Amino acid sequence: MIKDQPIEHFLDALASKAPAPGGGSAAAIMGAMGAALVGMVGNLTVGKKNYEAVEDEMRAMLAQAEDLRARLTDLIRADVEAFNQVMGAYGLPKDTDAQKQARTEAIQAALKTATDVPLDCARACAEIVRLSRIAAEKGNRNVVSDAGAAVAAGYAALRCSALNVHVNVGSIKDGEFVASRLAELDRIMAGMEETDREVYALVKGKL
Repeated sequence: MIKDQPIEHFLDALASKAPAPGGGSAAAIMGAMGAALVGMVGNLTVGKKNYEAVEDEMRAMLAQAEDLRARLTDLIRADVEAFNQVMGAYGLPKDTDAQKQARTEAIQAALKTATDVPLDCARACAEIVRLSRIAAEKGNRNVVSDAGAAVAAGYAALRCSALNVHVNVGSIKDGEFVASRLAELDRIMAGMEETDREVYALVKGKL
């Protein structure tokens, strides 16, 4: 399992000539790191003096961050599997008309999967960006810079995921599918750039 490998092995694979893992898996890892940083802020706020008033909110934030981290960690593998599915479909025989038809259908199905995986990653990363604001506003001030690192990681992962959606929909012939996924991506991305800037400024102001 790719998520169980030492980080150095993953980075070696990422830097190699192999087409996978690539940007999609990197986005999932960046997002998972953002979630972990939100969790760090939560863990260093819960039970601390002067933060009793936000204890319940911090616990809820922490639980959400842990769920997102697990989800994004699973998406590292899912992204590689989706890419391999696309490559496998392109490698199908195309000697006869029937084979060509089957190959085309397999490619289109695989591309849809390869679109939905980074879209799911984008959904999770948008949640991390939102949670980072809570961490920055109400978390332990001694680790507020980590809330800033969380939003930076989450937003970078979100943008990377968006690029992976766009690169796949460009080859999909189902116009309704493409329109629905791009519309959802637009909804996910709405306000995220502004939130990233605001949380960064908030964190910097507390340092």
